[in-house]
Amino acid sequence: MTLRTNALRLTVLVNEDDTWHHRPLYTEIVHRAHAAGLAGASVFRGIEGFGASSRVHTARLLSLSEDLPVAVVIVDSPARVREFVPRLRELTGVGLVFLDEVEVVHGEGEAGA
Repeated sequence: MTLRTNALRLTVLVNEDDTWHHRPLYTEIVHRAHAAGLAGASVFRGIEGFGASSRVHTARLLSLSEDLPVAVVIVDSPARVREFVPRLRELTGVGLVFLDEVEVVHGEGEAGA
């Protein structure tokens, strides 16, 4: 049996070297999501990208590989994700934050949002 659930995906794009009180910003976001009881959070390290600074960051050049783009992805019910968003405003250095409506598809007995 396949279960389908409507959910909201929160994605936060930051730089790998962004910090909050001397620890990686992406780590702070994950720990806040955990403390808020959200279903889960994952951090994905980009291999290349650019943002508002227009500076390209890439893993191909050693001198530029220290500040790669990072995406923190959280999926949970729309209400729980929207309740969490204000906690991000407290953090300085948070880059682009966006929300997507998603459909979670998982089999019976599997973990999911």
